[in-house]
Amino acid sequence: MDKLKAKKAGLVRRKTRVRGKVSGTAERPRLCVTRTNVQIYAQLIDDVTGTTMVSISSIDPEMRSSLKSGANIEAAKAVGEALGRKAIEQGVAEVVFDRSGRLYHGRVKSLADGARSAGLKF
Repeated sequence: MDKLKAKKAGLVRRKTRVRGKVSGTAERPRLCVTRTNVQIYAQLIDDVTGTTMVSISSIDPEMRSSLKSGANIEAAKAVGEALGRKAIEQGVAEVVFDRSGRLYHGRVKSLADGARSAGLKF
């Protein structure tokens, strides 16, 4: 198995393990973080009904105008703060954090810190 396939297989294995332990409800939805090399995305998901309550990313028009790049820690923090504000408007105060198999480090941690600073609890 080449290096790229092994890396992707490891990510899928970690993501599956995390999702086996984390589930969201309407009162406490799952905050799912997805990152690529260029952008970062975040969603609040109610797994009981299978619906997305709130979603935001670094490519949204309101975020894109204020960000220099979508692939840095500052962008992740801004996305987390915006997600936290939208969640509070929807009446959500607590979430379950789903890091999608990524390490809790760098951009993932920055997004979580931004969401916490906006008022979300997890």
